[in-house]
Formats: sequence, structure tokens, C-alpha cells
Amino acid sequence: MANAGPLQKDNSFNSFDDAESEDEAATGKQNGIGHRQVDRYGFIGGNQYTNPDEERKISPEILRKREVKWLDMFENWEKWMNKRFKKVKDRCRKGIPPSVRARGWQYLCGSKFLMEQNQGRYQEYLKQNGDPHWTDQIEKDLHRQFPMHEMFAGQSSLGQEDLFFILKAYTIHNPRDGYCQAQGPIAAVLLMHMPAEQAFWCLVSICEKYLPSYYSPGLEAVQIDGEVLFGLLKRSSPTIHKHMKKQRVDPLLYMTEWFMCAFSRTLPWSCVLRVWDMFFCEGVKVIFRVALVLLKLAFDNPESLTQCPTIYETLEKLKYIPVEQLDEETVVRETLRLSITERDMEREHQKQINRRKVKDKTKKEKKKSK
Repeated sequence: MANAGPLQKDNSFNSFDDAESEDEAATGKQNGIGHRQVDRYGFIGGNQYTNPDEERKISPEILRKREVKWLDMFENWEKWMNKRFKKVKDRCRKGIPPSVRARGWQYLCGSKFLMEQNQGRYQEYLKQNGDPHWTDQIEKDLHRQFPMHEMFAGQSSLGQEDLFFILKAYTIHNPRDGYCQAQGPIAAVLLMHMPAEQAFWCLVSICEKYLPSYYSPGLEAVQIDGEVLFGLLKRSSPTIHKHMKKQRVDPLLYMTEWFMCAFSRTLPWSCVLRVWDMFFCEGVKVIFRVALVLLKLAFDNPESLTQCPTIYETLEKLKYIPVEQLDEETVVRETLRLSITERDMEREHQKQINRRKVKDKTKKEKKKSK
């Protein structure tokens, strides 16, 4: 694999399509929300806008039954998690009903209980000014976060204001790591579903429990998981692995945004929500599974590989997977079909940790010899 070198936190997200974000923001300001139909998720256009005529609909009867089941689980949450977790997992895989999704995410990730244990702390964070280095960076990035969503369209939007407060609060809560640009989309998705304080504690859970060290200086955890993903790709899709290895395609070139933003900038919106439902229940292994499925969908036949003679075509293929292949049911079904177990992931992770330790030791010995 080609060596991408150490990632630097402040500029690690040059992969974000700034031009596209700015174009979308300009379109939103020019047209105004009132002149365009808002989809059920709040988007007024852009790549993640959902055409009402094309979206998958669940019958009200089925939806109501699922809501009742979730409400019952909330009443007896510890019992369900301790004794009937498999059923909870199955219900997350089917999709959490929109009316209870925010509550479901908070129960699953533990942020509800975290907030209860830290009453008043978020408000205390808001009273503090924060480190100007981080607050300046946060302000510069606000316009990038879903500019075609009604909550974040325009600099004076309440969504952007709350987003700034959440991200600033996190830099005070965790001054060692501070702010990383990839936290913006994560926090924005949470804000679309819940009030700012609840979204903040959800963000804390994601950063510290689900994706620990992902947003730390150097982003070493992301680099390791890129190597883990490449190792798992060899198991699940050896032909694709061989192609990527031959072209020296470093995993960081395509998986960084996938993993750090939990696919919130990659998939159709209904699919993003289904992936997040599973992610909050099952953890980071869902991110790995979805990534393996996307690689498989991008190169679904030998002909698609022959159409990519260089690394440029290969990366373009990964960046522009046809949206019809990213149907939520297809993606969820394919993740469950993968012959990759949690044990496989743990072994590959330990393998890459050991390999990195050997590399680091070798580097230190070379420096001493000089």
C-alpha cells in the first residue's frame, strides 16, 4: 500500500468537497427554503435530498406496532439489554421508527444516563469562552455541514448556532483532543433529531465510547482501522483486495470520511439513518461491515475492475457508487450476509496493532543507531 503519511488533525478533511458544499450553500441562499419542497428529513436539495415519490414507505400499521414495541423496551430498558439483547439488535436492524429514533439512540449509546449524571454541566460549558484556536476553526467549518438542510441553511440559522455551541462545549469537555472537522457532520446529524444538550451528550458517547481516539491529534486510531479494513477486505473480497493492492490504494484515501463521519456524508439519507440505528446498537463493527459492502458494490463484477486501470479511476468508482445500489434494504441485507465475524475483526485489529508496534520499534532502533 502507498504510504499516506501521518494524518494531521487540522487539515485531515481536505477530502471534504468544499466546492460542492459552497455551491449547495449558495443555491440554498439564492432559492430560499420556501421556494423548494422540503423532504421528510428536512433537506431542500443536494445529494441527500429524498424524492417523496421514490422513497420507501412503511405502512402505518407496521410502524405503529414497532413504535409500541420500542416504547415497551424503554420502560424496561435494563432487562431488554441484559436478557434480550438479540431482540433489541434485530429491531435496530429493521430500523428504529422515526418517532422514537432520537430516544432510541440516546438509550442505546447511554447518553441519556450520562446527561442525567451530569446535570447542568453542558450549561456550564456554554458559559465558558473556550480556546480561541478551536472556536475559530469551528466557525470556519459551520457552513460545510449540510448546507442544503433547512436547519443549517444560512449563517443566521438556529442549527448553525446550536452546532457551534455543541462543538465548542466538546473542546471544553475534552481539551486534550479539542475539535476535529469530522465531528461537525456527526453533531449536525444528532441536532436534526434532538435538542442541543441531548445531542452534546450523544456526541460525547460517540467520541469516547464508539470511536475512541478517532478525533485525537494524529488520528492514529483511524490509520489502524484503515489497515484493519484492508485486512478484512482480503477475507471478504480477495479479488478487490488484489486490485487495490496492485494499485497501491491506501485505505485512508477512501475510508477516512466514511469512518470518521459514520457515512453521514456518503449514503442516501434513509440509508444513513438505518446504518446509525445499527451503529448505536452494535458499535464500530457496523462501520466496518458497511465499508466492506460499499467496496463490494462499487466493484460488483470483474468488468468494473477492468474499467479502473489506474488509482484515479478506482477512487472515482468508490466516490460515485450509483445511488440505486445504495438502497437501505440492500445495504443492510448485504452487511448481514458478510462472512466476517466479530472475532475476525478482533484478530485483525490485534494483528495490525502488533505490526505497528514492530514498525515503531524498528524506527526507534534506527534512530538510536544514527
